[in-house]
Amino acid sequence: MRTSRAVSVALLAALATASVAACSSDSTESSSTGGSETVAACEPSGEDVVNLSFTSWIPGIEDAVAKWNEQNPDIQVAVQTGPNGNSGTYQNFFNQLKAGNAPDLGQIEYDALASFRVQGGLQNIGGCDVVQEAQPEFIDWTWDQVSFGEEGNAYAIPQDTGPMALFYRADLFEEAGIAVPVTWDEYAEAAEKIDAEGGKITNFSTADINQFAGFAWQNGASWFEADDEGWTVNITGAETEEVGAYWQDLIERDLVASYPAWTDEWNNAYNSSEVWTWVSAVWGANTIQDGAPDTAGNWAVAPMPQWDSAAPASGNWGGSSIAVFTGTDYPYEAAKFATWLNTSEESLTILADTANIYPATLDGINLPTLQSGVDFYGGQVIWDVFAQAANQVPANFTWGPTMTDTYASISDGFKQVVTGNSTVSEALTAGEESTVSTMNSQSIPVKE
Repeated sequence: MRTSRAVSVALLAALATASVAACSSDSTESSSTGGSETVAACEPSGEDVVNLSFTSWIPGIEDAVAKWNEQNPDIQVAVQTGPNGNSGTYQNFFNQLKAGNAPDLGQIEYDALASFRVQGGLQNIGGCDVVQEAQPEFIDWTWDQVSFGEEGNAYAIPQDTGPMALFYRADLFEEAGIAVPVTWDEYAEAAEKIDAEGGKITNFSTADINQFAGFAWQNGASWFEADDEGWTVNITGAETEEVGAYWQDLIERDLVASYPAWTDEWNNAYNSSEVWTWVSAVWGANTIQDGAPDTAGNWAVAPMPQWDSAAPASGNWGGSSIAVFTGTDYPYEAAKFATWLNTSEESLTILADTANIYPATLDGINLPTLQSGVDFYGGQVIWDVFAQAANQVPANFTWGPTMTDTYASISDGFKQVVTGNSTVSEALTAGEESTVSTMNSQSIPVKE
């Protein structure tokens, strides 16, 4: 499913000095991301029946929870559903953490986890045996997302991912005699040929910066790093700048469209055959199907264009985790449920069928329900492409603790880029400067 922006900057600022209740623990350690957290004893509570509360926005997750409750009478989970994270659920979580009445578990997207951690809101469940046993079942880079790359730690359990690939109009490419691009150089060459045919190769999004982040991720960028001394912000690193220069060139040559994403204009551009490709995540399969119904049967999926075809890599756009919040009395039982929810074939099949969740486990991406062809894509088993991509995402990309500000600043810059009043490089620089300023204002340590 498509990821959205992290919790609001205003809310984070308001909570920057708030104390957050923590559960019983063996010890307390300093957070490498600027907050503090506890290392849970993570032993079974010993109670005959444990009742857990869980908040999510995933359609059909109630069915998966019901299956768990049926099989585990000693650990019962009450699930509450609401709007997606940035439409209200994250704000509720922060308010509840501040008040000391947060649920035991909550749905949090990867790019929002750091925001919760710097506030001390995430329980470190890395010491739970059920978590340690489950770790090898997950695709490596997804575990880095929930552990912040720290050996032995885990602040959530991965649920789904958004590996990226190339959605393209197979019929138009064939009619025009244009080869499906394998590299980014070939993609630019195809853009020229498509322009000569009266179309645009793709749409450059000025609003959903997660797509651009996925491009940078594929190229080996990491926008943030953290250790015991604080955060390093590197949105203007060489890998990101290379990606920015590439898109700057296509924009300057008027080879891409620039419709606002997720609008009727955007849908019409694809439905009318004006725009021929979209480099997007696995969840994009349904987005195109819903937005461009007149093109059914004409689309196909290929691997994401490569910077180096000898070393294939993919970006990621989206994905969520299930976190255990500080304040829970039952870290062990909560961790046990979260691992089952995201590793059980029963649960993953329910979530894939009802919510189009693309699992984060090695076995999950090979679920039987993900092995059939899709009529909209000419009967192609498109999941095979995404399964390959999921295993080619670099493991070093880290999200920062104030992503709302980062996204907003870069988006403002990109809007100026498509009108010719700025450049991608300038937008990235402004985004980095704004991010550092926001982190400093919230007393989140930033290293020079």
